Amino acid sequence: MAPWRSLIVEVEAAAADAFSDALLAHGALAVSMEDALAGTPGERSVFDEPGAAGSERWKRVRVRALLAPATDANALRDAAAERAGLAERPECALEPVAEYDWVRRSQSEFGPIRISERLWVVPSWHEPPNPNAINIRLDPGLGFGTGSHASTRLCLRWLERRVFPDALVLDYGCGSGILAIAALKLGAGKVVGVDVDADAIAAARENGARNGVAARWVNADTPLEFRADLIVANILANPLQVLAPLLAAHCRSGGRIALAGILEPQADEVAAIYQPWFAVSQFDAEEGWVALEGSRR
Repeated sequence: MAPWRSLIVEVEAAAADAFSDALLAHGALAVSMEDALAGTPGERSVFDEPGAAGSERWKRVRVRALLAPATDANALRDAAAERAGLAERPECALEPVAEYDWVRRSQSEFGPIRISERLWVVPSWHEPPNPNAINIRLDPGLGFGTGSHASTRLCLRWLERRVFPDALVLDYGCGSGILAIAALKLGAGKVVGVDVDADAIAAARENGARNGVAARWVNADTPLEFRADLIVANILANPLQVLAPLLAAHCRSGGRIALAGILEPQADEVAAIYQPWFAVSQFDAEEGWVALEGSRR
């Protein structure tokens, strides 16, 4: 069997969080960061999701990403660099990693995540703590979204409050499919999940089947010929601003939108971009991350 590998890339500290997030979004199973000079570790996993680590005192950061045997390291590096907005593709190196140690560690350290009183995210190696709750079965892997990052939890709680029977929901930037799956389990009538990454769409489709729900999963190039009752977009502040006209065009009058992946200092700027189409307010905030909510004018 081909060995698991560690992709090693050095980047400027200011870009380390975005690059690490992008690696996870494009298929890295775990990411760690350390000072390129001091070698101080700051490990992150796919359950951590965007923006949780990194020290401002570091000038250059060594990012290590765990790759499954079949992962194309250079393609992953290139896709992550583009998503993170790096001007150039950074040099990278590969090291073999013992597969057993990583799998065992992941399964021992990451357990069920309680989102709310009735909503949980549960990896496959655990039994649901509350069998009567709405349990989303999800393992770390391709596609962003596992439930432990604040922006994902905020969106899940928004869906819990806003989904109504037979609602048409658009999950734009669906990643692992967690939000689309949650919407269907909460009673939505139809859900469409959109992503730019074909691997994320494949992972979302697999996760949907594992949870016994049938969403429609499509690439971002696919025309969307409908207007949704509810739109949820858990991405990052910059792409959310670019996507504002498109998302507004696919939300019906009186429909609602949730925007997440936004740091508190970015919230006003993102809200201002959406104001021509939506009456925008803050839905909730957690750990420095904000979810905005808008009602379509």
